[in-house]
Amino acid sequence: MTLEEASDEVLTATVSEASSGERLDKVLPQIFPPYSRSQLQAWLKEGRVTLDGSIPAGRLMVYGGEVVSLEMPPLPVLDWLPELIPIPVVYEDSDIAVIDKPAGWVVHPGAGNPSGTLANALLHRFPQVTGLPRAGIVHRLDKDTSGLLVVALTEAARTELIRALEAREIKREYLAVVNGCPITGGTVDAPIGRHPKNRLKMAVTERGRPALTDYRVKERFRGHGLLAVSLQTGRTHQIRVHMSHVGFPLVGDPLYGGRLQLPPKPDPKLITALEQFSRQALHARALALHHPVTQEPLGWESPVPADLTELLRTLATDSESQR
Repeated sequence: MTLEEASDEVLTATVSEASSGERLDKVLPQIFPPYSRSQLQAWLKEGRVTLDGSIPAGRLMVYGGEVVSLEMPPLPVLDWLPELIPIPVVYEDSDIAVIDKPAGWVVHPGAGNPSGTLANALLHRFPQVTGLPRAGIVHRLDKDTSGLLVVALTEAARTELIRALEAREIKREYLAVVNGCPITGGTVDAPIGRHPKNRLKMAVTERGRPALTDYRVKERFRGHGLLAVSLQTGRTHQIRVHMSHVGFPLVGDPLYGGRLQLPPKPDPKLITALEQFSRQALHARALALHHPVTQEPLGWESPVPADLTELLRTLATDSESQR
């Protein structure tokens, strides 16, 4: 299975008023000076450049004041360097390792962040992954999503894990706090592809790849819900896109969450908690698979991180105060 990838590194700048009347493709090297005009033009054609949130034509004239964003592509694996960074390993043997990734940690390097990533740490902790594609990473978590992911330590394990992912034999369950709350659980069956106007986002689109997300309600609050979400496929931003698509975007999601939503007469502490929750409220809580070599059934659970625990406590307190 080829999983779509979106870089976690985005460079943003504002077009100078002095550039008014010039073509965008000529202005880009002035805005992002580390990169050549030819490289920037190539990224422009790939849709990695957005102007005020939309993908522009290279010959478009700028007027000054526009916000330009550049999504950096991942670096080639050969450029990834090993780094001595502590890794929260919850399981390891000669074939696989399971990592409990904290929120805020980028999974693999990009042109704007060549170091400090999980992949850099893996290359130091497990030197045998040096020759593997993506340092053995077979599925990724977004930078601000916390929780469990499995890493292959051998080519045989990598091949089998990819096959198991494609066959939907690896079970991944997430906890998500959403704005609003579904009455019942369900399945979102909607194809996901690159957003037609905003390169930084994914979207439900007829031209996308099949995507299936199951969800059930674990707890209801006055204006929010705690969901258990399971993936049948592995598209970029899948849970975030699907839950937004059905009208229940994740709390704190900077791309798909929309404006802050509050219940009537909210507790002041709840307002503060929601305003200050600075990432999508998504945690990869459980992972289950058959070992790629021995076929032994294995499973792991990750404790709910402190920031998500505190948010849930505040939501519960607000609900109790209105009864």
